[in-house]
Amino acid sequence: MGSTIGVPGIILLVILALLLFGPNKLPELGRAVGRTFREFKNGTREILAEDETPAKKKEEAPQQAVAAEPAKIEDKRLPE
Repeated sequence: MGSTIGVPGIILLVILALLLFGPNKLPELGRAVGRTFREFKNGTREILAEDETPAKKKEEAPQQAVAAEPAKIEDKRLPE
């Protein structure tokens, strides 16, 4: 049974937030949440960029090694 919040639920959440934090504090909380999401997003982009760069180097390196020294290739698979 999938339930969604809907318009009445959002209105209730806004009223509760106003009661808990007050109208003066809500903009500050919104900015803080926005900064947090932005930092998280930038962090995930950096991690993904770091993961892609070594993967490209690994793809290029075996091709060069095979062409240069085909006799020294080792089996680096994990045992089953």
